[in-house]
Amino acid sequence: MWIQNYNPLGNIYLSALVAALPIVFFLLALTLLKMKGIVASLITLIISVCIASFLFGMPLLKVLSAAFLGILNGFWPIGFIIIMAVWLYKISVKTGKFTIIQSSISSISSDQRLQLLLIGFCFNAFLEGAAGFGVPIAISAALLVELGFRPLYAASLCLIANAASGAFGAIGIPIIVGAQVGGMETLELTQKVAFILPVISFIIPFLLVFILDKFKGIKETFPALLFVSIIYSGLQLLVMVTLGPELANIIASLASMGGLAVFLRFWQPKSIFRLDSMKNGKQDDKKYSFKDILIAWSPFYILTGVIVIWSMPFFKSLFADNGPLSFTVLKLKMPFLHQEVLKIPPIAPEKVPYDAIFKLDVISATGTAILVSVMIVVLFSKNLNVKGSLHILGETIKDFYISILTVCFILGFANIATFSGLSSTLGLALAKTGDLFPLFSPVLGWLGVFLTGSVVSSNALFGHLQGVTGNQIGADPKLLIASNTSGGVMGKLISPQSVAIATAAVQKTGEESSLFRMTIKYSLFLLIYVSIITYVLSI
Repeated sequence: MWIQNYNPLGNIYLSALVAALPIVFFLLALTLLKMKGIVASLITLIISVCIASFLFGMPLLKVLSAAFLGILNGFWPIGFIIIMAVWLYKISVKTGKFTIIQSSISSISSDQRLQLLLIGFCFNAFLEGAAGFGVPIAISAALLVELGFRPLYAASLCLIANAASGAFGAIGIPIIVGAQVGGMETLELTQKVAFILPVISFIIPFLLVFILDKFKGIKETFPALLFVSIIYSGLQLLVMVTLGPELANIIASLASMGGLAVFLRFWQPKSIFRLDSMKNGKQDDKKYSFKDILIAWSPFYILTGVIVIWSMPFFKSLFADNGPLSFTVLKLKMPFLHQEVLKIPPIAPEKVPYDAIFKLDVISATGTAILVSVMIVVLFSKNLNVKGSLHILGETIKDFYISILTVCFILGFANIATFSGLSSTLGLALAKTGDLFPLFSPVLGWLGVFLTGSVVSSNALFGHLQGVTGNQIGADPKLLIASNTSGGVMGKLISPQSVAIATAAVQKTGEESSLFRMTIKYSLFLLIYVSIITYVLSI
């Protein structure tokens, strides 16, 4: 049994500085050194192994076991989800469905600023609410590229758009986990988040068009922007304060996407905006029937329907302990690690051993839900057989294997940071800021998502610390956990995991540093807003 030591150097700030070295290196590697993501993540993993073992005193076998668990989680479920999602998208392109999808979008508006709102914002948010786990970035970015957006540009816009929806991914799981860790009702935490995120949701459509076409674009599309922002943020707020987090994305995105489509029947901008890549591009002027359009979009609403079933309590209960299908969930207890590392107060309420279990949920995994969707689409496709679909799967794996390895190395580092206490040391150093802590509370969530790639994991990692610190300084623990969630969402814009998925989706693997530089300033800008509003609310 090994007990975590959060202050191995005898000075919490010095210990935190050392704990931050892998993060600092990774940031410098992607910005100043312009390394490829896979190289930067591998070196970061090696640095974290050295620091955890030699400076924080974690036994080397435990360090390596933690890294291996992270690498396994990179393959399953994350890699599996990514491959399945992009496979579904590629099949829609191969079967000609996307030509009709593109035509249906263009029939609503050929202005790419408005197409960005429909796909990059509304559809992105819908996929985030239904699936999460990188699916919205992968599919939405790829769709925008097919519509004529430059690849890295499309990826960066989808990452930024995710700031409006990331807290409610996969049927609200991030907030549900945050409430569980904080020992509060889910609706209570959601109502605190409602003080912070809807303003960002209102701003994001304006920010996206500004990035695309500056103030000229905002001026020319202002009615549509205002319409989308009011519908999306207004409904999101209403659902948050009355129902909770589960449907906050889905209801808001469906209403704003459908509402915008109707709105554009009666209003269009005076001048049509096209990116350079589309000025000489060919447009499909063929008119398609409503039935053709309905069939073309079928892969995505089939995907949504299956994932919703997979997310329902009755379905999940089938695979719970002692459930009738529990035998399909394989659990591997990691040697040298499972319940052999103790986290201690104030990171945990008392001495608690970490569970270190690799779960291979063959049927209940989100990736399997996407696989079922693929099978349904192929089954009813007239111009694609099983052999052809498997060939597309092979192409998808070839396109994404480097990005998935990058994610694996990143999660290896993230697991080391968690099990060795590196991340907890950073959190405790920030908690030492006393009455100013609410100003830095969102930074903790931001760091958590940067480390883990997930708002869920960030809340699980830092939620208790946020609550304890809140009680110590007289701040509302619910507000601080809400700020951890909100700050974490802003971290998704630059999360190495998200960046790796986005570059692969637009076939720009190896250019992670370029995409990182495109999004980091917006991530920091939004983080500063969340920090200020949290501090003001705490006074």
